[in-house]
Amino acid sequence: MTSFEIGRVIAERQRAGRSYLEFLRVPSLSLGVYTLAAGGVDPQKPHREDEVYYVLHGTATIRVGTEDRPVVPGSLVFVPANVEHHFHSVTEELTLLVFFAPAET
Repeated sequence: MTSFEIGRVIAERQRAGRSYLEFLRVPSLSLGVYTLAAGGVDPQKPHREDEVYYVLHGTATIRVGTEDRPVVPGSLVFVPANVEHHFHSVTEELTLLVFFAPAET
């Protein structure tokens, strides 16, 4: 079994000084933690993998294709592979659990 404490993963991401930290990778799936500061700019480009975001903390809006949706703690968003998407209007530091299937390349 492999298990994680999300608080420890977030602390590790902070120590690394990066906005994204992958903490699990197997061929069919990868998981990471992604954080954007309030007012931050999300530089993402479309991914070749399906992606799911789970909001742990913060508030923002996500644009997927041409559709905008607000996100708050507990929001779950699926983004199909190769679809333009990014977070914007980040009003409170945003911390996301990110799932890629298959593992991000």
